[in-house]
Parts: sequence; C-alpha cells; structure tokens
Amino acid sequence: MPESRRASGFTWDVVVIGGCGRVGLPLAAALASRGPRVAVYDVSEPAVAAVSSARMPFAEPGADKLLERVIATGRLVASADPRIVSAAEHVVVAVPADDYTWESYGPNAMCRALDDCAGYLRDGQILIVRSSVSPGSTAQLEKMVAERGLDVDVAYCPERAAEGRALTDLGGVPQIVSSRSSRGLERAGRLLARLNPSLVPMAPEEAELAKLFANAWRYISFAAANQLYMMASDRGLDFERIRRGLVLDYPRAAALPPAGLAAGPWLLKDMMRLATACKTFTLGQAAVGVNEGLPGYLVGHLEQRYDLRSLTVGILGMTFKAGTDDVRCSLAYRLRQMLADRAAAVVCTDPLASADPALLPLDEVMARADLLVIGAPHAQYRDLVTRKPVADIWNLLGRGVLA
Repeated sequence: MPESRRASGFTWDVVVIGGCGRVGLPLAAALASRGPRVAVYDVSEPAVAAVSSARMPFAEPGADKLLERVIATGRLVASADPRIVSAAEHVVVAVPADDYTWESYGPNAMCRALDDCAGYLRDGQILIVRSSVSPGSTAQLEKMVAERGLDVDVAYCPERAAEGRALTDLGGVPQIVSSRSSRGLERAGRLLARLNPSLVPMAPEEAELAKLFANAWRYISFAAANQLYMMASDRGLDFERIRRGLVLDYPRAAALPPAGLAAGPWLLKDMMRLATACKTFTLGQAAVGVNEGLPGYLVGHLEQRYDLRSLTVGILGMTFKAGTDDVRCSLAYRLRQMLADRAAAVVCTDPLASADPALLPLDEVMARADLLVIGAPHAQYRDLVTRKPVADIWNLLGRGVLA
C-alpha cells in the first residue's frame, strides 16, 4: 500500500465485528491480553452492556477472569455503534454469514452480513474474516472492497477453536492464514501470531475449504457412529460396549466416536455450505439424514418398548453438547417436540442452559418422569442414581444405551 494512501491515527489496533459472540469475544479477550488494544462491536446491546461490565454473556471456561482483566486495564472496550469499525487498523469479522435456509448460502452471504459495517471501512485497514464462509466468499469480499474504491487488504483466517475450549485452542492450535497479496498475508499473520506463532499459509480458496472440510469430516464421522449405533440397537445390542471393545488398543479404529445427538451451530451449517457449492456431495447429504434423523429413530425405538401415551418422559440435558450452555441447533429440542406428540408429558432440565425458562430443576424432573432420556451428556449426570429406565445413547451412566 503506498504510504500516501495509508490511513493513520487509528484509535484501536483491532475491532472485532460480532465481538460479543462465542467466536468473537474469546478472540478479542485473548488478543487484548497479548498487547493489542481491542474494541468489540456487536448489535446486541444487552451483550455489549454485559461485556462493558466485565461479565461474560455466555459460559466459556477461563474467560471470566480474562475478560475482567482486559476490561479493567482498558485494553478492551465494547460498543453497539458501528462507527467504531473505522477506528481500528485490523477489522476482524466473527459474525455468521447466513442462516439455516438453503437459499441463503453462497459466496455473497458474508458481503450481506457486513452491510451495516462496510460503509465504515477505510484505507489502511485489513479485513480479516474468521467465520465459516461458502467457497468463493473471499473473492466476493475483495470485489466489494474494490468497488468501494478502498485500499483495504482482505484475509481469510478461519477460527479453529471448539466451544468450551476456545482459549486453550486459540493458543494451542496452528492458525490458518490466507490472503491474495503477500502484504495481506504478512499483516494477518503478524496479528494472529500473537495467539500462536505456528501459522499455516494457504490461498484463500484453500483456506475456505479447509475450514469446511474440518467440520464435514467431524460431522460425517458422527454420522458413521450413529448409523452403526442404529444397526446395533436394531439387534438389541449395546453399540457403546461394542465400540469400546473395538477401539481398545486398536489404532485403526481409534477415530470411531461414540454415538450421540450431533448438532451445534457450525457443523450443520458447514455441511450445507459444501452441499450448496457441490451438488454431488452425496456423502454429506447422507450424513445430514443420519444425524438429523437420530431423534426420530430414538423416539421410534422407545415407542416399540413402552406405551409412551401413558408415560411422562424426562430429558436430561438440552444443550447441543456436553459442558456448554449453548442450545443453538440442539437436537434435544427436536427430541422434545417429537416426544411431546407421543408421550403423556415431557419435562426437561439442564444444569447449564439457564436462558431457557421452560426448563425445570433436576429433582422435579426426576420425581415426575417415568422414563428418562439423556439429551446432553453433561458431567453432572455421571453420578445419577435411579431405578427408572434411561435411554442413554452415550452410555454416560454405564448402564448400557438401551432403556
């Protein structure tokens, strides 16, 4: 970038768009703790108020104390005003590019997601996208920047942190960095090396697929386990007992995961992005059918064994996976709806999902339910003692998966 065109006088080193969310906030706090002055912009005013008061808007191990420290030192601030985007050299995007309708997927989705912020970009900045995107999205962002006459570098550097391990993964997992220009690659790499000096340079199109392939592989492996679980259950056998015996000291089978309700706000989305970009992604489509169909299979299995119309069913755990308070895309809610159409009543509990007012205390669910289903294998349920039948896909209680 010619020095005559470089903007100067940035107030902040980094601004994170969507910075109060589960991807953006751990990243912002981690960067702020390593030297840069960081601002987070978010449209959620309650979340902005929480962060400004040094309160995490969601649960993430280790993040509470880190947030308190960077807020107290003034290295991190939160704002609901999009104008703050123009005040930082590095503009990091951590917002979802699309919703859950097939029509919304495509390379232009991220440009639409940035509509309210694009007008605040200015010369000298670098735009670094962390969110999952459809193939071709980086090129569309480059086109958007060029059409606005801006001298802004564009980089795609996908996040690789698992929910519940965000801070650990940010410092422990190599960072993928990509940009069309050597300058953009160097600038993005210099920022992300503050988190982890191990960098993996790629072309933008490679980085886009790398992120999607990682989640596709994980989702497909869950589908394989769930399909095998169904096959074992149809024969009255305990899949988890078989799996544990299979993987014991046998490296070739070590990657076979347990069965379970495979969901969450990223896995299904990334499968849909790939399916939209590649019409012949039949393996992915089959995996969606298996994983999304597991609640229905479980309900059908219970109907064969019990007169559900006369029973109250209790679901233990409503988040999309163990150890999180995140209920987005949780298949436990689909399970609840299916059971509500067939059982006398359904009561649900979760020790972490406090945002759902319909959830009941565990003691009340245990007292009212005739039949229990483990919806999310939270560690809090491991020591549960009950004589009631339990449908436990994960074999969390060690009693077998069959109710």
